[in-house]
Amino acid sequence: MNVDGPLSKLIMKKETLFDLPAFHCPTGYRIRHFEPGDERNWEDLIRLSYTREVDFGQKIGTYSLLFPDRILFLCRGEQPVATATAWQTDKADDSGWYLHMVGVLPEYSGKGLGFAITIAALHKMREVGCELAFLETDDFRLPAIRIYLKLGFQPVYKDESHPARWERIVQLISQR
Repeated sequence: MNVDGPLSKLIMKKETLFDLPAFHCPTGYRIRHFEPGDERNWEDLIRLSYTREVDFGQKIGTYSLLFPDRILFLCRGEQPVATATAWQTDKADDSGWYLHMVGVLPEYSGKGLGFAITIAALHKMREVGCELAFLETDDFRLPAIRIYLKLGFQPVYKDESHPARWERIVQLISQR
C-alpha cells in the first residue's frame, strides 16, 4: 500500500449500459443540461458536495470533447442541487466513457438525487452509443459507492492497495 503519498483513485467499471433502470425525475425536481453561465453553479455544487474547490475551466470546461448536453443538473426550482457528467475522454474509445463529477448539495443528500442524476448520466451515455462506463472515486465516498455497486459497477484493481481498500469499503457499507 502506498503510504508515502496520496492514495490512488478507486476505479469502477460497468460492463453494459443496456440493463439500466428507467430514469424517473424525482417529484419536485427537473433535469436540465449545462447552459452558458452555469460554470459558477457547477463550481458551487462541486465545492459544497466535495468540500474542495474545483475550477470548472480547469477540470472540464476547456476540454475539446466537452458537450454541454452531457453535463446534467437536477434542479429544485432554478437551483441546481445535483450534477453528473457523461464524460468522453481521449483515453476512452467509443464504447466506454466515464461517469464524472457526481455531486449533490449536502442539504439534499439522502433524497435519492445522487441515484437519479447518476441514472440520467448513464442514460445519456447509452443514448450517444456508449456500451460500458467507468468511474473514479475515493474511499470515503461511501454513499456514492453504494449507488455505483447497486447499479452494477464493479471494482477494477489497478493498484496493489486496491484489494484491501475495497475489502474495507465493502465491510463499512455492509455495516450501514
